[in-house]
Amino acid sequence: MSFSLPDFRRKWSCRGNMSAGAAMVTAALGLALVLTDRADARNYAAPLDIFGLGTPRPRGSVHSARVPLPKPRPEEAPKATDEAAAEAGEKSAPDKPNKPAEAAPPPEKELSACRLALTEEIAVAPSIPDIHGPGACGGEDLVRLEAIVLPDKRKVAVKPAAILRCTMASAIADWVRTDMVPLATGLGSTITDLDNFDSFECRGRNRIVGAMLSEHGKANALDVRSFKLANGQSIGLTDRTMSRDVRERVLQSVCSRFSTVLGPGSDWYHEDHIHLDLAQRRNDYRICQWNVWDPLPQVAPLLPAERPEEAPPREVAAKSEGGKDGAEDEAAERANLVLPPAAAPVKKMKQPRFRAK
Repeated sequence: MSFSLPDFRRKWSCRGNMSAGAAMVTAALGLALVLTDRADARNYAAPLDIFGLGTPRPRGSVHSARVPLPKPRPEEAPKATDEAAAEAGEKSAPDKPNKPAEAAPPPEKELSACRLALTEEIAVAPSIPDIHGPGACGGEDLVRLEAIVLPDKRKVAVKPAAILRCTMASAIADWVRTDMVPLATGLGSTITDLDNFDSFECRGRNRIVGAMLSEHGKANALDVRSFKLANGQSIGLTDRTMSRDVRERVLQSVCSRFSTVLGPGSDWYHEDHIHLDLAQRRNDYRICQWNVWDPLPQVAPLLPAERPEEAPPREVAAKSEGGKDGAEDEAAERANLVLPPAAAPVKKMKQPRFRAK
């Protein structure tokens, strides 16, 4: 089969430009030649370098270098397994969904000097969280005074348990241990209970609405009624049947320890208990208002004394004491009695007769 130039031009010429089909055939042929032998193409030029890629340059020889060995692992270093686990955890951490970070626990609050001094050998008074109520109610460094531990390890129960500031609880414990225990010993017994009438309560003074905040609202006050003794008796601080000497000793004790003491005679709110607090005032001003009243007078018995057995009967005694004069007086009284007039008979009224019309 022979081709002539005119035939070639007639078949392949498209006004001087290569047709699209011829271009695709040429591109496929060149790509096949490039991919046939890539190893030979590194050393020799490709037969048809129609894309201008050029002959790849041979790589230079790699010079071997001596790598220094690592130092031996110290004994105190963590084990390789722990490090591998840590690295594996770090690598796997990004794959896991991000969890919200947990809130760090608040730092522990430092104990106050009072809290360190109020040990279990002095009182059973566990700490409680701070209270921040409305109108500045509450306070910090609070405890729940449950019992007072005496020097001989016996306990005086506080009933009910009192919520107080640590300083107030410490003052109450020291008062009972130092002053009240010797007083009870002088009475021939020991203290077992303290009658707590009121401790912390968010209120105004004397429970009056709108009044100034009471020291009870600051957990800085305690109302005491009495102390119960082991022999069944009690020391009533406002009981007028109690010895006046005992009550005066208690008065002197509390007024020397607390900045405020209110009892009978201060106002009618404190007639049946004693109010104690550690309120701070200018120039260390103190209030001690407690009138120790005299004991109540002896009340006469309501029933008369029993009649002695040797006494004569009451009727005989009345006749013997009256005699004839008494009989005459009795007869005269009977004669002078005036009887009411007899009732007149009631006449019957005739009823009128009506004639029928």
